[in-house]
Amino acid sequence: MQSRRATWMERYLYDVLLWKGLGPGILAQELVQGHGYSTLFPRLVVNLCVGAIDWATELVSSLKQSSAASQAGETAYDFVDPLIGTRNGGHVFAGATLPFGMAKAVADVTEDNQGGYASNGSPVTGFSHMHDSGTGGASSLANFPIFVYPGCEDNDINGCVFPKTQRSVGVVEGSVSARPGYFTIGLESGVKAEMTASNHTALYKFTFFGNATGDATFNGPSNPLLFIDLTDLPNTRKNGSASIDPDTGRMMGTGTFNPSFGIGTYTLHFCADFKGGSIRDTGVFINTRGGSEPKNITLTEDNNSPPIPAGTYIWFEEADGGTELLARVGLSFISSEKACKNAETEIPDLDFEDTLTTAEQAWKEKLGVIEIDASNPSNSTGAVDMDDLQTIFWSGVYRAMISPQDYTGENPLWESDEPYYDSYYCIWDSFRSIHPFITLVDPYSQTLMIRSLIDIYRHEGWLPDCRMSLSKGWTQGGSNADIVLVDSYLKNITQDVDWDTGYEALIKDAEVEPPVWDYEGRGGLYSWKNLGYIPADDFDPYGNGLFTRSISRTVEYAYNDFCIAEMAERLGKEEDYEKYAERSGNWANLYNADQTSSINGVDTNFTGFLQPKYLNATFGFQDPNFCSPLNNFDSCYLNPNGHETYEGSSWLYTFFVPHDHATLITALGGPDTFVSRLDFLHESGLLYVGDEQGFLPIFQYHYAGRPAKSAERVHYYIPSQFNTTTAGIPGNDDSGAMGSFVALAMLGIFPNPGQDIYFITPPFFPSVSITNGMTGKTATIKNVGFDASYQNIYIQSATLNGEKYTKSYLTHDFFLNGGTLELTLGSKESTTWGTGEDDVPPSLSTK
Repeated sequence: MQSRRATWMERYLYDVLLWKGLGPGILAQELVQGHGYSTLFPRLVVNLCVGAIDWATELVSSLKQSSAASQAGETAYDFVDPLIGTRNGGHVFAGATLPFGMAKAVADVTEDNQGGYASNGSPVTGFSHMHDSGTGGASSLANFPIFVYPGCEDNDINGCVFPKTQRSVGVVEGSVSARPGYFTIGLESGVKAEMTASNHTALYKFTFFGNATGDATFNGPSNPLLFIDLTDLPNTRKNGSASIDPDTGRMMGTGTFNPSFGIGTYTLHFCADFKGGSIRDTGVFINTRGGSEPKNITLTEDNNSPPIPAGTYIWFEEADGGTELLARVGLSFISSEKACKNAETEIPDLDFEDTLTTAEQAWKEKLGVIEIDASNPSNSTGAVDMDDLQTIFWSGVYRAMISPQDYTGENPLWESDEPYYDSYYCIWDSFRSIHPFITLVDPYSQTLMIRSLIDIYRHEGWLPDCRMSLSKGWTQGGSNADIVLVDSYLKNITQDVDWDTGYEALIKDAEVEPPVWDYEGRGGLYSWKNLGYIPADDFDPYGNGLFTRSISRTVEYAYNDFCIAEMAERLGKEEDYEKYAERSGNWANLYNADQTSSINGVDTNFTGFLQPKYLNATFGFQDPNFCSPLNNFDSCYLNPNGHETYEGSSWLYTFFVPHDHATLITALGGPDTFVSRLDFLHESGLLYVGDEQGFLPIFQYHYAGRPAKSAERVHYYIPSQFNTTTAGIPGNDDSGAMGSFVALAMLGIFPNPGQDIYFITPPFFPSVSITNGMTGKTATIKNVGFDASYQNIYIQSATLNGEKYTKSYLTHDFFLNGGTLELTLGSKESTTWGTGEDDVPPSLSTK
């Protein structure tokens, strides 16, 4: 094959080969048969029909060689630490997965275990195959965990302990290690577990060491027993069944469970195969006892709480060579038979090293679109450790590609050729940084996610605000999938997307109230349309939901409507544009210009805050610092006793006018007062950057002509709140929100999500480059005068492709078309760069 740069469609084929673990011939067949890809990649289908396998094989060989050449020496992959954020409530998934993969294998511990594993020293209860990352509330998934004993006491099946509440075993200190696609841990019982994954299949390697290989503890040599428990991490099983083939040891099973943050149930299936030892016995267990007969078990919902332990076991003679067993667990939402097919297709030979190599390669390809120069050209005194900064950065990039998860082909709810993605935790969080980041570095995946969101609307009637485990999740504020769709549309995610239906979905969110607006759409639309705000005492006979969050819902609905207006304008729908642009100003109807604020009895000297308003148009009162870290932060969640703001104070929400800062700044007293007020928000303890609402206020100084202040703030939060420790993020990661925030901020290009705007601050490295997956063009940002002690954090001047550039923001065209932005840095704030009226990011009222 002649050496050349692969086209974006060809590179996507290679990604799919890696993600799905398929050979070129199998993928060629799938593409030709139209399994969800042919509509997006028509030229690929033609190629696959004519010399398909040879072409695909040569392409894969070429790309592998190119990738191998670029990975000589230390690479981005080597700096990723999946254990960052696995302590103190970060809830990061630390285990083995592919980018956006469905299978996610890791050890499950007993405490703070929303992501399965936590670096808190708590014991392990099993190894399970599906997880979510960074969720803030209840534990989720972790279905059908495997538990492994080196042997059973007294060589009796009932010498092994089955219940999850009793079987946990301690972790060997220093035994935990992780990298993208791989996780390992040692247990005090003498079991070393290693795991990797393909898209729908987890693969485990268990090695037995020390006491496990033969002493009086187990009364003989290692006779490993593995069992799979019909449970999940939050113990929600409604019913389940499992069986084992006594000849092959294959286990198959099914369970129905509750989602962690929504309504309904979901049914998941598994298929497990084993390699490495001859079978001694097989059977089932229930409660505390196991037996060789029968070979299957069925359970339905009963009075046991938590659900009674039950499942199947396989007991081996001494493992081949005495030390190693492999377990492959395929997963499917369709059937156990489909789970078996997934496993057999993706990992046919239970080859651990080959599967791991494929997973590693998938991650290297994903990370490879970003290049950074992390040298220290000045050898500055007091220089920050650049390796640590690279670890913070690349680990953030990695976490931003864990979710949403690709369940394409695994959706039993409706027939569709469209992609299906799941595990949005939640769009209220992810619209702020995750989806803009994916759009920037992986537009193919974002395209599939947008198509999936539109297909969810097509079949369920509404865009989701949160979704997990095939279930509708709770809505936290506005209809924020509107922002994700519009952000993508404005940034050229247009190929093969049905934007007519997408726009229809936006209009429905804005105009039609659902029967229950707790998990879709918007509530209070009658008041919204007629009064221009959500009253704290709203009369709403048209739907039902939690009658809380009147302030936060009002400002979010306003911004949702602005985003619709942007798309309407691009589509030439002038009447819609005027309607929704006008409605986007409704935030001001809750602005009480006379409201003061005090903290611990001391006046803050700032006046004017959003306040609740009643149906009769009179203002109510919520202390502006209530629901901040200074005052009852935990009082504003999704519960019937929630208040008028959600996960934040009126102090914070008063700044949430992303589309019209010009009007907001005027209302708050002008640019100087606005800057002072933002300073107070950051310095008083009112702002918690561990909640995604804290992201935008870091950069809002740009609108007051003070981009240098944004640079100061971002350099304060990184690395003070984001570091390389296992507690190295300030809050739970929310499916990669903290990861995408730190990655974007360190690149120096944070978005105002829902608009075609990127705030410019100096990157944390001498230069950064992003190659666009659609156009193949590379955009580079260079720092002139960079010093690794980070004294020079202020932009003095800039050039874009050699021409003087004074604006403090970029648009997405820079990343589509490529080019070079050169920033000259200094140690003091510039009074000229980014400060003029024409240099600040645009506002609706100044267009």
